[in-house]
Amino acid sequence: MNNSTLTSMISKAVAALSAALLPANFAFAAAASDGGGIMSLLPLILIMVIFWVLLIRPQQKRMKAHAEMIQNIKKGNKVVTGGGILGRVTNIKDGIATIEIAEGVSIKVKQDTITDLQETPEPKAKKERNVGKADKSAK
Repeated sequence: MNNSTLTSMISKAVAALSAALLPANFAFAAAASDGGGIMSLLPLILIMVIFWVLLIRPQQKRMKAHAEMIQNIKKGNKVVTGGGILGRVTNIKDGIATIEIAEGVSIKVKQDTITDLQETPEPKAKKERNVGKADKSAK
């Protein structure tokens, strides 16, 4: 088969296919216009609502919770960065957090790349020593 024969066969096939499908498309369009404009938009509206409920709304909630977590990070928090690095926040300034990942090893990361808060530092409370009670129980 040469190139012109192949081209002619393809064009005949496309013409036959379009002739077969074209009347069906016109019939569908006529039926849709008889049903009214709202009924033809109903499936599209339903799909949009489903996408909003299943995808967009939960993503917005996650973004809001992440932004709140980022704003509440304080010095001493143990955090996980987007790259999976674990460390303790030693300083936060102008959206940059300094994280100590090992003793004497600190890195600077953008504050919004912190993905998780491992634990919050507990305020140091003065421990009361009950020396008298310990002495009595030892006797």
